[in-house]
Amino acid sequence: MAKAVTNSLTKKRRRVSDIVLKALIFLSSGIVVALTLGMIIYIAVKGSEGMSLNFLTTPAFSYPYENYGVLGNIINTLYLVVITLIIATPVGVGAAIYLTEYAKQGRLTRIIEFTTETLAGIPSIIYGLFGSVFFYNIFKVNYSLLTGALTLSIMVLPTIIRTTQEAIKTVPMGYREGAVGLGAPKWHTIRTVVLPSCIDGILTSVILSIGRIVGESAALIFTAGTVAAIPGGIFDSVRTMSVHMYVLSCEGLHIDATYATAVVLLIIVVAINALAS
Repeated sequence: MAKAVTNSLTKKRRRVSDIVLKALIFLSSGIVVALTLGMIIYIAVKGSEGMSLNFLTTPAFSYPYENYGVLGNIINTLYLVVITLIIATPVGVGAAIYLTEYAKQGRLTRIIEFTTETLAGIPSIIYGLFGSVFFYNIFKVNYSLLTGALTLSIMVLPTIIRTTQEAIKTVPMGYREGAVGLGAPKWHTIRTVVLPSCIDGILTSVILSIGRIVGESAALIFTAGTVAAIPGGIFDSVRTMSVHMYVLSCEGLHIDATYATAVVLLIIVVAINALAS
C-alpha cells in the first residue's frame, strides 16, 4: 500500500514538473517570437516613411545628388552573392566529399574539422583585413567586387564544408554498399547515390552562406569598398545593401533611408529563402 502511494506521488511530481517545463518552453518560444516580430514590425513601420518607387528604382547618389535609392546596392549585393557562391560552393562541397568519402579517418581529419569549425567563428572584420592585404598583393586591386567575393568565399567555406559533411554522413552506408555491389565505381556512387540523397543538407549550407553574404558589412568595407554606383566590371568598387545601411546610419542624416534600406534587405533575405525552399 505504501509503495503504491509512493509511486502515485512520484507520478504526480513528474506530471507537475512536465507541465512546468512545458510552460517554460512555450514561454521562451513566445518571447523569441515576440521579440522577432516586434523588431520586424518596428523596422517596417520606420522604413515605410522613406520607402518610395524612386527609392527602389534609382541608384544611390545619382542625379539629383540628394538621392539615396538602393537599386545599385541591390544589384551589387546580387553580384556579390552569385560570384561568391560560384567560387565557394564547388570548393566547399568538394572538400566535404574528400574529407568524408576519401580521406582516412584519423587524427589529421579531426584536426582539419576542428580547424574548419574554428574558422567559422572568426570575426568577419579579421577576414576583411586579411583580404584587403592578401588579395591586394596578388591582384594589385584594393577595393573591388572581385576582392570582396574572394574574401567572402573564404569566410563562408567553413559553413559549406561542415554542413555538407554532416549531410553526407546522414546517408546510410547501405546505399553505398548497394551501389558498389552493382559494380558502380566510387565516384559514380558519390555522384548518383550519395549527393542526391543529401542535397537538402547541401542546399542548407548554401542558404546559410547567402544569409551571411547578404548581411555582411565589416569584411566588405575593407575589401569591396563603399562606392554606391553599379560596377562596370569585377575590378570596380561596390557598396552592398548592408554597407549602404551602415554608411547612412553613421552619417545620421538620412535615418528614413536607413530604415527603408533595412526593409529591402529583410525582403531580399526572405525572398532568397523562399526561392530556395
